[in-house]
Amino acid sequence: MGFNVGIIGCGSITRYRHAPEYKANPFVDQIVFYDRNIERAQSLAAEFGGRVAEKLEDLLMDPTIVAISDCSSNEAHHIYTSKALLSGKHVLCEKPIAMSVKHAEEIARAERKSGKKLMVDHNQRFTKVHQKAKEILEKKELGEVLTFKTTFGHQGPEGWGVTKSNATWFFNKERSPFGVAGDLGIHKIDLIHYLLDDQIEDLHTFHGTLDKVDVRGKPIEVCDNVVSILKTRKGRLGTASFSWTYYGKEDNSTTIYCQKGIIKIYHQDDSQLIIEMNDGSKITYELESIQTNDNQTSTGVIDAFIDCIINDKLPPVTSSEAIASLKVVEKMLGIEVLGTK
Repeated sequence: MGFNVGIIGCGSITRYRHAPEYKANPFVDQIVFYDRNIERAQSLAAEFGGRVAEKLEDLLMDPTIVAISDCSSNEAHHIYTSKALLSGKHVLCEKPIAMSVKHAEEIARAERKSGKKLMVDHNQRFTKVHQKAKEILEKKELGEVLTFKTTFGHQGPEGWGVTKSNATWFFNKERSPFGVAGDLGIHKIDLIHYLLDDQIEDLHTFHGTLDKVDVRGKPIEVCDNVVSILKTRKGRLGTASFSWTYYGKEDNSTTIYCQKGIIKIYHQDDSQLIIEMNDGSKITYELESIQTNDNQTSTGVIDAFIDCIINDKLPPVTSSEAIASLKVVEKMLGIEVLGTK
């Protein structure tokens, strides 16, 4: 017995991730697409054998739709996700959960009021490599975690978005004020919280617009690079760098330094997880390559979302976890950057 799902927003994230993964899930009968630009919705409905909702209300009021993915741009999440929850739908919201902690808390209130499930798409938790690293850390096979470093950088969202141009909404401060920190950085913050079972509490950050320009050739309004020094609640120290100007190969790597050895994650294509022990011995795992903008593989997010609905489980990424990561991003950029003084 299956059910229908709805998707709000028909950009690249829907086309390459949400729609194909819903289509492949055996519990999903049909996808209903909504976009303010109806032609985009029609195009994806044709591609994935779904149908179109002409108005948002048509999607929200449709009794056959049990769950909705909110793939709208960042400034609309608190509106669409809240409305969908209060309309009795379970919701998978793209990251970041909202443009500010204040807006994210609005969503959390709607979640509590609705009694429906809300999951946030921090998809790095779902890779086999990160899950294996988590298992090793939980068992304390290498002793306690001492320090860490994590990086996420690629050539920028202008090559990924629907328009394939620097007119992308990712460069617009009104629509995506966190810049690279909200696009890539928040994934790694969530990942560090998840892997270390800890929370970033204190930090010092440099951020800047080093190279990206808008359609007029002027520097973009948001940061394209962030470098941060981090301290967690449990006293671990680490560094994080996020970039839209890594003009070679994408870098999505993390290193965890423990008492008895080092865990290297996504440093090598063929051995995605490497354990280097203090005695010089090495263990390598070949699990799966990381998903990149050029290599779209199943994230496992949709399957996990559907599973938590069918089996009435707690979502694997909760709103409170997403808000914890968002708080770190706000702190990184300084609250004044967000215009929420």
